[in-house]
Amino acid sequence: MRARASDRNDDVSDASIRPGSLTRPSRLLALGVGLAVLGALILVAAACGSSGSTTQPTATVTVTAPPATASPSATPSTAPSLSGGATTTLSVYFLRPIGGTQPDHGPFIATAHRPVPATTAPASAAMRALLAGPSGQERSIGMATVIPAGTRLLGLSISSGVATVDLSGAFASGGGSLSMTGRLAQVVYTLTQFQSVKEGVVFKVDGKPLTVLGGEGIMLNKPQKRSDYESVTPPIFVEKPAPFDGVTGKLVLKGTANVFEATFQAKLVSATGRTISSLTVTATSGSGTRGTFQVNLPISTTATQGRLVVWDASAENGSALHTVRIPLTFGID
Repeated sequence: MRARASDRNDDVSDASIRPGSLTRPSRLLALGVGLAVLGALILVAAACGSSGSTTQPTATVTVTAPPATASPSATPSTAPSLSGGATTTLSVYFLRPIGGTQPDHGPFIATAHRPVPATTAPASAAMRALLAGPSGQERSIGMATVIPAGTRLLGLSISSGVATVDLSGAFASGGGSLSMTGRLAQVVYTLTQFQSVKEGVVFKVDGKPLTVLGGEGIMLNKPQKRSDYESVTPPIFVEKPAPFDGVTGKLVLKGTANVFEATFQAKLVSATGRTISSLTVTATSGSGTRGTFQVNLPISTTATQGRLVVWDASAENGSALHTVRIPLTFGID
């Protein structure tokens, strides 16, 4: 630590007078002179102090307000992030083929989850995540988007249960009937996950109302709902869990189904194919009418990787129909 200037001066004064270097009278004389000088210095210091020329440092206090806690209108889960900020998990919807022996393998709407910083505008956050497209992992299992590259979110408002979404011109460009229907369904599913969007979605492109899309003439003259896109909704639609979710304790299986007698099968299997748990699931309706379901499958395994498999049995020969496989990680919330 650097010595103060006054400390250095004291060191110099002490070194200039060494014991035994003066005679007794001389020492007395020197002592008197020293006392006189000291008195003078005290008077000078007092005068300086009274003049107010010495500036005293002031303490600086910084007050940081705690961040506001956002309250999204629909958030499947909220948890602290590694950086300390709150996050919320939102759903986005892509397209994915399904398995089994049925002739129509899609692609159909499929759920993906996105953790994002907690926000008071979750619908806009979900739309931005949707436009970013599927991850590499999701693409590896066949998930894809038919929303044209370069589509941007220009605006989004929600009023009286209707979301009005304004997208850039790229959204209405190119593609056939399946592509046009699929991209509309992706947006409709993404926005109608929120309780505040109960009446559907109205589309705009570059600020202008979009009432017809594509050469096939898809009519959009009313708010669009999920039920308008039954043709791209899989017979067994798993809303939760999404591919690559981490689960522990029990698996909550939730979604909708439109299958024969409203009944289908679900099982959890390890990465080696060993069955962890299985269950027969019955939706609230079926055989031409889409119903809802929500059940729990217990997880008791040392495996860290596995998958959920859902399917329904053919009434004709018992073969697996409408099979959906969802890879999962076990032991992680």
